Amino acid sequence: MIVDVHSHLFRHSHDFTDPFASDSARAHEGEVDLTVKWEEYAASSPADTRTIVVGGKARRSGLWVDDKAVAAYVAERPDRLIGYLALDPTQPGWQDELRYGHQELGLRGIKLMPMYAGFDPAAEEYDELYAYAERHGLPLLVHTGTTFVSAAPLEYAMPRHLDAVAIRHPELRMVLAHLGHPFEGECIAVIRKHPHVYADVSALHYRPFQLWHSLRLAQDYGVLHKLLFGSDYPFTTVDDSVKGLREIAAIPGIPGLPPLDADAVEAIIERPSLDLLGLS
Repeated sequence: MIVDVHSHLFRHSHDFTDPFASDSARAHEGEVDLTVKWEEYAASSPADTRTIVVGGKARRSGLWVDDKAVAAYVAERPDRLIGYLALDPTQPGWQDELRYGHQELGLRGIKLMPMYAGFDPAAEEYDELYAYAERHGLPLLVHTGTTFVSAAPLEYAMPRHLDAVAIRHPELRMVLAHLGHPFEGECIAVIRKHPHVYADVSALHYRPFQLWHSLRLAQDYGVLHKLLFGSDYPFTTVDDSVKGLREIAAIPGIPGLPPLDADAVEAIIERPSLDLLGLS
């Protein structure tokens, strides 16, 4: 069974304003239709795939997906989908949204987008959020790494900020998205330190040299087992992500250096991520 820890629910006409809508053309060097279609997702993933679905909230960047939409979407396929709520803690009322999404909607994790929303995730003023998640067993999926949105401060995407959070909240499960690209070394340094902090490999296969280099770094630091599979659908698919990982694993490598451990890369694809995140 494949567990996709990073897929989205976007309703293109409902959830985006500028600058997100206009800047998203940079994602793949051209306009991308980000409208999520279950039939498309299902057709491009194995039938037994289990999938974590997130929306997103970042007023600064023009993204706001209602948690009720995520809850309704996953409720249609409870055998396949697990929903997360999203928070923008720069906006008033986020505490109520947290409790409502968890206690009323039954969403089982939290998506944070510090760079898109414009907040420092290491700031102690957000410890109320982290303490709630730690206390109730809600794993975090945190955007780390670059973006296409001009208004999003890159500083707040640096993986190192989550080190301080993990130190203060050692039982909090966190997944750092996209292996922190292109700051993979920083991401690896964080996940290596903390037993409950992981990274996903979503949205990396279409940059093949970067993915190969990132996996080699993870191998050298002994943290390939801390990498979780994710697609980042609708930016790419499960099938294409699996194919890309396997193609990278088959590359002989640089002469004089050992190749990637193909079995360890295959283990990323088959990782029991729901168990690791307390969601099984």
